[in-house]
Amino acid sequence: MRNRPPSPQTSSVLRALVADPDAWRYGYELGREVGLKAGSLYPILIRLAERELLEARWEDQSEASGGRPPRHLYRLTGAGRELASTLAPVASRTSAQPRGRHELRNA
Repeated sequence: MRNRPPSPQTSSVLRALVADPDAWRYGYELGREVGLKAGSLYPILIRLAERELLEARWEDQSEASGGRPPRHLYRLTGAGRELASTLAPVASRTSAQPRGRHELRNA
């Protein structure tokens, strides 16, 4: 196991998964939620699975709909939940003041 903390991108994936730790999630759905493209997201998911922080499985044919092929699903393991629970939440972007813009108010 690494001694350094996870990258911001990995942390965002872990926080998204820990929000509903029992749910199986699709990679595409996770990528949209955390704002990562496939080239960044899937290596993170693979590393987490290799480190046994994430479970991965293929969707059952009965779960696949509309004739599409089964998708890969992911969820945290117990160790993954422990790690994710130690991560600080991301500061809300809505709470930050916009830079370089000032509201003009009429008196």
